[in-house]
Amino acid sequence: MSKHRPPRLADVDLRLTADRDSYDTELLQLQEELHDLQRALRAARGRAIVVFEGWDAAGKGGAIRRMTARLDPRGLKVWPIGPPGQLEQRHHYMHRFWKRLPEEGSLAIFDRSWYGRVLVERVEGLAPKSDWQRAYREINTFERMLRDDGAMLVKLFMHISSGEQLHRFQRRLDDPTKRWKLTPEDLRNRSKQHAYEKAIAAMLRRTSTSHAPWTVIPAEDKRYARLAAMRTVIEALHPALPPAPTHIDSDVARLALDLHLKLPQEG
Repeated sequence: MSKHRPPRLADVDLRLTADRDSYDTELLQLQEELHDLQRALRAARGRAIVVFEGWDAAGKGGAIRRMTARLDPRGLKVWPIGPPGQLEQRHHYMHRFWKRLPEEGSLAIFDRSWYGRVLVERVEGLAPKSDWQRAYREINTFERMLRDDGAMLVKLFMHISSGEQLHRFQRRLDDPTKRWKLTPEDLRNRSKQHAYEKAIAAMLRRTSTSHAPWTVIPAEDKRYARLAAMRTVIEALHPALPPAPTHIDSDVARLALDLHLKLPQEG
């Protein structure tokens, strides 16, 4: 068995694009596959976690919207993670994520996550150096516990170039319906891009493990990124889940017959 090799931003081909003519068809197909996987997850009483990290304006929200468009909201939670509140700061930084882990038979998607400790908190000086350095070990232990407990974990980093990020900032400024998405922090972070690149490289190197690997998604083309993110989730979950049962539950069948309902013939 070959040793796991963490991904590197330098190795990502940002020129990859999706075929516009077939995009809608493939998107629908992947959404249907994710819906089938959600049914299988519910039937197997499994738990799945998808983590999204990435540059500001890299398209995390758009990818999540397409990923969840055809899923049953009763078995789904999307957690947008911002700065911890005053009450949350009284606890270990993992506390608020433990509370948001999925129940049996459900999927949780984190729009940013516990990796804030080794990214924004590191770069912005919000956590002492000793704390964010210790966090790599804590995160790996946390994810190992999740996997050992049977949870499925998929980690995606959305990568775009500096030029594309600036272009998307401008488009948000120009569009009144999207200006709310551009924050002062987004603009200030541009001056610390080198520091963020260094923090991202360390994160990928130190927390991409055989049991919880990172996948870097080329996101220069939004359509390509959405499809690639969905394919990655499907490829990760599909082997771990048996097909959703199609037979009629025995108790349902008995009670249906009591009501003189006709049971369909199962092939």
